[in-house]
Amino acid sequence: MQALVAMLHIGCRVPMKMVRRILGELCGLRISDGEVVALLDGTKAAGKPPLRQLLEQVRGSPAVCGDETGWRQDGGNGYLWTFATPTVRYFLYRKSRAGQVPKEVLGEDFAGVVSCDFYAGYNKLGVLPRCWFHLLKDAKELAELNADRPEVVGWVEALKALYEEAKAFSLMAVDLPADCRMRRKARRRFERLATGLARPYAKDPNAPQRVLAQRIIKHLHELFVFISDPAVPATNNLAERSLRPAVVARKISGGTRSPKGSDTKMGLMSLFGTWQVQDKPLLESCRQLLLSNSPA
Repeated sequence: MQALVAMLHIGCRVPMKMVRRILGELCGLRISDGEVVALLDGTKAAGKPPLRQLLEQVRGSPAVCGDETGWRQDGGNGYLWTFATPTVRYFLYRKSRAGQVPKEVLGEDFAGVVSCDFYAGYNKLGVLPRCWFHLLKDAKELAELNADRPEVVGWVEALKALYEEAKAFSLMAVDLPADCRMRRKARRRFERLATGLARPYAKDPNAPQRVLAQRIIKHLHELFVFISDPAVPATNNLAERSLRPAVVARKISGGTRSPKGSDTKMGLMSLFGTWQVQDKPLLESCRQLLLSNSPA
């Protein structure tokens, strides 16, 4: 029953009230919200060893996608952070959105790269491939706001075309080793093209493209890391997708009610999110977790 409760509430995002009803309908059990909470806390406690392993896998990954979103704990504002790889999801809650959080998670010896948006909180992490999805999203909004100005719309289309060309190269060169001569040459070429797009507008106070042009120049050497290293994604969409279930859960529950509740929620979301991306059966994986790690 404990595994079923955890799967329903975390894996399927079923509210506690409905979990209690399902248990009553299926199993003839009548339990309180407090008992549901205790079962979830116990599952998270059993998950401490594998959660440590997930954190070590994130820290040992050559490329991690990071992102954060608002989360409320006991009525107060905070942030839900995620650090994702193709096979791991790791979540935690912190009141702060400062750069100390990713440094805390990844550790001082982290040798990989973190794909992220343009938020400055990631700036002290070293190599930061910046997300093209966010850049093009802002560019699309710029074009919509200036739909009557062909030069602005054309500039946005040129930026999008540059990204599409870079992505096409990365797909063509997928079998080439990282940082080989052809990759380095292509990266320099794309950086020159991006500079050519941005420079004419970066210092023009009347140009609608000015802010995005300045962003391109500032982060030029972080925009095409995926060209020189095939392990690095061009976007941090992996992290964005990993946050979506949490955003849905936040809309349903409004957040968590205590530090312990947040700790349990983040731990179970990490476990269930990882099982899901690894195509593991959620209920059976949770059962095995409880059998393997629960106190005797």
